Amino acid sequence: MIFPLEDMAKFKGGMYGITVAASRRAYQLAKLAMIKDPNVSELVEENNGKVVSLAARQLFSDEVHYSIENSER
Repeated sequence: MIFPLEDMAKFKGGMYGITVAASRRAYQLAKLAMIKDPNVSELVEENNGKVVSLAARQLFSDEVHYSIENSER
């Protein structure tokens, strides 16, 4: 997964956390695009179908927020 260097330099969190968040967000976007959600399909088309880079951009721009939950098993 490739993140924009400028965004990575400004990012204050952990790379592992945002990588996992981007992967999960990309999965959500892909599923929504497959079922033809009009809001998401348009975004994916504008990004040439690249859901991972769209997810990364959403996370770095704080358009989408994520949190890490600790689960003890």
